[in-house]
Amino acid sequence: MIVISLCPSAQASGVTVTDDVITVFNEMKVRKLQANEDEKKKRKKAVLFCLSEDKKHIILEEGQEILTGDVDDCRYALYDATYETKETKKEDLVFIFWAPDGAPLKSKMIYASSKDAIKKKFTGIKHEWQVNGLEDIKDRRTLADKLGGSSVVTLEGSPI
Repeated sequence: MIVISLCPSAQASGVTVTDDVITVFNEMKVRKLQANEDEKKKRKKAVLFCLSEDKKHIILEEGQEILTGDVDDCRYALYDATYETKETKKEDLVFIFWAPDGAPLKSKMIYASSKDAIKKKFTGIKHEWQVNGLEDIKDRRTLADKLGGSSVVTLEGSPI
């Protein structure tokens, strides 16, 4: 994305990540294999993060489902993907940078320049996905490709 080159460092924006964001990340990354059925039902599947009103902090966007609400502005998200490859079942967190084509240029620039600040806090994330519109997420194959390409045979329990 061209706007990333306009803001070469994450520190350029001066944005910080709140403790709530880090807490949610840590809760989501705890290995699910150790969770009982009750704990599994309470786990978050997807969480949205946005910039605070003053654009100084990355905060948890409470009560929002992924990609609902104001889809015309940028967001970050964590998605807990459950999938199966030809060899094994897997669960991985995916960092999503939602930057819709219709978002204001200023918003795209500050989110792009602040992305590294949140990614540095999310240690161990293997998969990153930049989404520029709803059409990008409608085809499940796109996410499957991010997770492991042609070796992925199911995503969220459904065949690819």
